[in-house]
Amino acid sequence: MGLCFPCPGEAEPPSPDPEEKRAKLAEAAERRQREAASRGILNVQSVEEKRKKKERLEKQITTTGPPPEGGLRWTVS
Repeated sequence: MGLCFPCPGEAEPPSPDPEEKRAKLAEAAERRQREAASRGILNVQSVEEKRKKKERLEKQITTTGPPPEGGLRWTVS
């Protein structure tokens, strides 16, 4: 039958350094975030370019002020 505890003569396996363990956990979390962000997207670069273009356009609109003709803006997605 199996034992729940190590034999009295055996030493415990060494535990990893806390800093090393923290670094590995952070790396795994970043990898999961990248994978989740790109889930379902075939061309990640295209999506990033569109997002940056949209941000530039919004920034340009905020710096120039609202358009003079009524303040309405068309947006096509």
